[in-house]
Amino acid sequence: MVEKKKPKFLRRTSNRYSKLGKGRKKKQKWVRPTGRDNKMRERRRGYPARVTVGYASDKKTSGLLKGKNPVLIKNIKDLEKIKENEIAIIGKIGKKKKMEIVKFAKEKKMKLHNVNVESFLKKAESKGKKETKKEDSKTKPKENASKEKKK
Repeated sequence: MVEKKKPKFLRRTSNRYSKLGKGRKKKQKWVRPTGRDNKMRERRRGYPARVTVGYASDKKTSGLLKGKNPVLIKNIKDLEKIKENEIAIIGKIGKKKKMEIVKFAKEKKMKLHNVNVESFLKKAESKGKKETKKEDSKTKPKENASKEKKK
């Protein structure tokens, strides 16, 4: 399953009273905190989170997750554990590990939901070629300069 859990937004005192949702799922709903001394409205530390911009799920993954099991992948071992009916989603990892995962997935013909395998590999290869050309151009003048000093 996806590791990151989002807060469940409930009315402030829903755990106290039955009429607000204590032991009654249908009554458990979000109501904006109002009131002069309401600590949750003031966003004080130690009080439940309020509904704000930024808590929404990814638009890419939100529709797909209904009825399916998404798996957050952070290394190749996680990718090996995936079954056929599960969706593979690459987590926040570095480019080096991401390259390894994408190559492995391509070999095994697995689909990664939030990465286009072909275009990602093309971009990585083209950047790799540019970096090697830059390194070669940097090292050549230094070698020539050292040879001239020896003569």
